[in-house]
Amino acid sequence: MRWDIDGSRRRVCRFAAHAPTFLSGIALTGALAGCASPPPAATSHALRAQAAPAPHIGRPFEVVADESSLLVLVYRAGALAALGHNHVISCRCITGTLYLPDDPLQGSFDLRIAVDQLTVDDPTLRLAEHSANFPADVPQSARQGTRHNMLGTALLYAARYPQIVLRAEGLRPAPKGQPGDLIAEARIDVRGHARSIAVPVHYELRSDRLVATGRFSLRQSAVGLTPFSAMGGALRVRDVMRVRFQLVAKR
Repeated sequence: MRWDIDGSRRRVCRFAAHAPTFLSGIALTGALAGCASPPPAATSHALRAQAAPAPHIGRPFEVVADESSLLVLVYRAGALAALGHNHVISCRCITGTLYLPDDPLQGSFDLRIAVDQLTVDDPTLRLAEHSANFPADVPQSARQGTRHNMLGTALLYAARYPQIVLRAEGLRPAPKGQPGDLIAEARIDVRGHARSIAVPVHYELRSDRLVATGRFSLRQSAVGLTPFSAMGGALRVRDVMRVRFQLVAKR
């Protein structure tokens, strides 16, 4: 699983990554020196043979893709990391439904991320990170090469697996959380790999709008992908990414 950093054979700069998630956020830890403290980590485990999505009960809220967002930060690593770039993967491509019953812990969701709508290194989003680790001046050739390889057979294989799918398995209170804080147990399907992950979520009900946000760390290996490594680890991608998301859904 590799993302080509600059689309060139001369510079052996490739990255492996997931999407996270969540929906991905998939924001993610594994930051380089000087980055902010990492958000809570998403835990994961192999999907149980009999695991089933939570039943859909309560009021349905349809996700508004144009008002929702996903951001995934992927980091370079190794002694030759300077040959590549850190990457910002983003989209406004989340669709699906959130279900909110009277008891929020009985809620559920069914979400889809259109893989071919993922973008790489939007200059505005890189600048918004306010970090030297994400300068806005990534060459267009690097962005195009990275996206081409991200969607290709070596990584997300968009032609065969056009969507990342997330379904609720259950919700539970967040430890020491504030009102509206939950832990979502979710099944995530990436490139035919199914795993269960636990994601911290905060939700607010605003009249006929349900807004859910979260930020968490996610390991590529947690969703069945293998981080790229070459030359004895001198050039590699950090297993841990950072995911941020906002879901806006309406009745």
